[in-house]
Order: sequence, then C-alpha cells, then structure tokens
Amino acid sequence: MKGKGKIILLLVIAVLASLFFAFAFRQYLSFAFLKSSQATFQAYYADYRLLTVAGYMAIYILLTALSLPGAVILTLAGGALFGLWTGLILVSFASTIGSTLAFL
Repeated sequence: MKGKGKIILLLVIAVLASLFFAFAFRQYLSFAFLKSSQATFQAYYADYRLLTVAGYMAIYILLTALSLPGAVILTLAGGALFGLWTGLILVSFASTIGSTLAFL
C-alpha cells in the first residue's frame, strides 16, 4: 500500500508541474507583470486582506514545494504588496513550509 501512495504522490507532482509549464503560468512570475499589476494587487489587498494573504501563501508554498521557478519574484512581490514586516513574516513561513514539503 505504501508503494501506491508514493506513486500517486509522484503523479500528482508531475501533473501540477506539467500544468505550470503547459499553461505558461511562468509569465505571471516576472518583474514586468509584478510592476504592471502592483496597483491592482494593492487594491485587492485593501479590500480582501485575509483572502489575499491566504492566496499568496498558498501559491508560494505550492511553488516552493514543487521546486518551480519564481520564488524570487514571489518574495519581492510579498515585500511590495504587504510591506516589509508583514511580507517578511509571510515569506518566511511560506518558504519554510514549502521547502519542508519539497524535502519530504
């Protein structure tokens, strides 16, 4: 039974990584997109603080856990969107959780 669980987990990871590249989600992890969307993100964060924080952390954790490119952009986005101290705390927790999941 343990062998089947590992195979299923490996397939899920492969599917998620394939979807990331197939749908070109990498285009959203660029400095140009970050700069052009900063006002939109700020407005959304002002209206929906908890949802924005939860979504940001979920994306960061998933990206890090799957070892996909874009962590640097998300780190900078965290500082730009949430400010220094909030961004620092969110990035620290999200990167630690994502890295731990990648290790496991």
